[in-house]
Amino acid sequence: MASFGAQGQLFSPPLTPSPRPRRRLASANSTLKAASSTTANTIKCDLSSSSSSSSSQNTESLTPNNSLFALARALAFSAGAAGIFLRISPVSPLIDGGGFSGGGAGGGGDGGGGGDGGFWSRIFSPAAIAKDEESPEWDAHGLPANIVVQLNKLSGFKKYKISEILFFDRLRGSTVGTEDSFFEMVTIRPGGIYNKALLQKELENLATCGMFEKVDLEGKTKPDGTIAVMISFLESTWQSADKFRCINVGLMPQTKPIEMDADMTDKEKMEFFHSQEKDYKRRIDKSRPCLLPMPVYNEIMKMLREQGKVSARLLQKIRDRVQKWYHDEGYACAQVVNFGNLNTKEVVCEVVEGDITQLVIQFQDKLGNVVEGNTRLPVVFRELPKQLRQGHVFNIEAGKQALRNINSLALFSNIEVNPRPDEKNEGGIIVEIKLKELEQKTAEVSSEWSIVPGRGGRPTLASIQPGGTVSFEHRNIKGLNRSILGSVTTSNFLNPQDDLAFKLEYVHPYLDGVYNPRNRTLRANCFNSRKLSPVFTGGPGVDEVPPIWVDRAGIKANITENLTRQSKFTYGLVMEEITTRDESSHISPNGQRVLPSGGISADGPPTTLSGTGIDRMAFAQANITRDNTKFVNGAIVGGRNVFQVDQGLGIGSNFPFFNRHQLTLTRFVQLKKVEEGAGKPPPPVLVLHGHYGGCVGDLPSYDAFALGGPYSVRGYNMGELGAARNILEVAAELRIPVRNTHVYVFAEHGNDLGSSKDVKGNPTEVYRRMGYGSSYGVGAKLGLVRAEYAVDHNSGTGAIFFRFGERF
Repeated sequence: MASFGAQGQLFSPPLTPSPRPRRRLASANSTLKAASSTTANTIKCDLSSSSSSSSSQNTESLTPNNSLFALARALAFSAGAAGIFLRISPVSPLIDGGGFSGGGAGGGGDGGGGGDGGFWSRIFSPAAIAKDEESPEWDAHGLPANIVVQLNKLSGFKKYKISEILFFDRLRGSTVGTEDSFFEMVTIRPGGIYNKALLQKELENLATCGMFEKVDLEGKTKPDGTIAVMISFLESTWQSADKFRCINVGLMPQTKPIEMDADMTDKEKMEFFHSQEKDYKRRIDKSRPCLLPMPVYNEIMKMLREQGKVSARLLQKIRDRVQKWYHDEGYACAQVVNFGNLNTKEVVCEVVEGDITQLVIQFQDKLGNVVEGNTRLPVVFRELPKQLRQGHVFNIEAGKQALRNINSLALFSNIEVNPRPDEKNEGGIIVEIKLKELEQKTAEVSSEWSIVPGRGGRPTLASIQPGGTVSFEHRNIKGLNRSILGSVTTSNFLNPQDDLAFKLEYVHPYLDGVYNPRNRTLRANCFNSRKLSPVFTGGPGVDEVPPIWVDRAGIKANITENLTRQSKFTYGLVMEEITTRDESSHISPNGQRVLPSGGISADGPPTTLSGTGIDRMAFAQANITRDNTKFVNGAIVGGRNVFQVDQGLGIGSNFPFFNRHQLTLTRFVQLKKVEEGAGKPPPPVLVLHGHYGGCVGDLPSYDAFALGGPYSVRGYNMGELGAARNILEVAAELRIPVRNTHVYVFAEHGNDLGSSKDVKGNPTEVYRRMGYGSSYGVGAKLGLVRAEYAVDHNSGTGAIFFRFGERF
């Protein structure tokens, strides 16, 4: 079974079929997988025929399609006739011998299981390897070594083992290599065991195929008892052509060559040829233009001009070039099936491109049985690219896009995209999408234990504090991908009121209806969270500043609209209550500082807009993101832009009215072009980053922009450089790939643009911070961890940091 897929990666399908085509086609398929950590996703290009013949081959396995050979024989003495076409038994580019061409799917071969495919399958596809006789025994030739034996001199009672096959081109006066297309015409193979009758049948097929003016087969005895076969030939040619046409004959009945009666008179033969010419012209008129671009047309026209007369070798090259373009462009099911008009000035190339005739979605249980799914079909259909719909040509890239889109729904544990032949429409493709749904309701508990000192500094049983998160999810409500998610987090389940945080969210996609192409999703949630404020942080050389915690509780509703695959727009409303607390969880209306006596003074900058330690406000929020980044061998390249605006509505404590805005621009510049593919090295990348933040109007201290930290200016603690109304951050990072990771150097700068003094209470000055700072350093990516050595340019000292996640 040929496979062009693997876990997490994609392989290009072979340009030529496997050199071992077989008659059994029912189980042949090709697979592409791209799995995430939670789901197994698969694209299968299953071009197997529904019918299959016995896997064993008998003497007839060497007998080509009689009607095709009759047409070739007619061609041998009809050089003057126009409109004659030759059939190429279509060979799937994805599976071993047959597949798309088997049965009624591809129209060609013998029908049924694809069979031997006739004469042109010998030229345009690797020949079938003749199966050895069931008995492994063979007979020595019993003749002196190194003598030439005519075929008719061999014994009819012996089984001869063929040790070598040579082709001798009489025109060139030399033997041809195994890469020559004529090697694909014979069914005998080195190492095979054949009797005299089979060898005579092989010679008869070659002699009557019409492709040789003369062909002989003789043997040369070897000392080990085997025979080397020499096939000498003089190639047939046709008149030169100065035009080339490519047509798509998918979904058209494949032509059935009619054997010409050998007893026809010359007049009857001419009438026969004219009738064929008219039938073929009608066929061309009914066909559709193929997708082949003009540059490929020009290449083929150049081949025709340089070659002169049309030959089988030339047609092989044309076939290979046409199919290479289709496969390179992702049209994995396309194949050349015929060449027509060989006796005219125009060569016609017939292609079955793989037209999609039907799209089927199946839901399966854990055992693979077809069941009725909970998800409504329009939810899946809207995620499919147009190129995967009926009437389009199947393309692997469209299948991969469907795989990613469906996987993004997070509704399925396994996804398969499986193209297979349409037995009712020759050359058609049925795309099957098989889905296994995740459980609708899930719950999860993650716990962590923190041991705090008890009396005497030793932990006791009562001092062990269990903490963690309890989360639940009810997904795909009513089969429309709606969901309810909730989580509760605390560091001490025995006394949760100290830091209990929760979030409950409802997600409602397809706000305008599942059939509406507009893609908007409503999210509504209520929340309670606690975070350490970086605004109330000391600068370098300042004693530790008592921390201020910011509790936020409220509701939020927003609508996200996907403008394009790379852009999305989010807008909504937030209503929240903000409470600032000290480390004892008491409400703290002002920042704190440590007195020289060791005491704590609470006369620092005000922590809230109201001055009470509690603010209530409502504001509108909007965010637009454009992300054109992609991965090149694991390295991210491209660009990302984010613009966010928070607009106060004058509702809440002291009627806050403000406009807070941020713009982030990041560019990942690929410095070297590399070959893409599994196992290929990533390119070096230069990262350029800029971030501007500003605020006009009322600004509570907890919402001021903080300078410094792993996602601001590295080498400093969170907020160590200052808190301001307006900030500007710039950074540059050079990433050099090293084995399976990368090392990097970076330089960053952050500046408050002189706006720190405009923050209420000027916490930057109170806690002795600079308001600006630069850093530089080196780092290495170790799995999910960034190990960095950063130099604080303000003080000239360096330190080692370990961070999780990405900086940009």
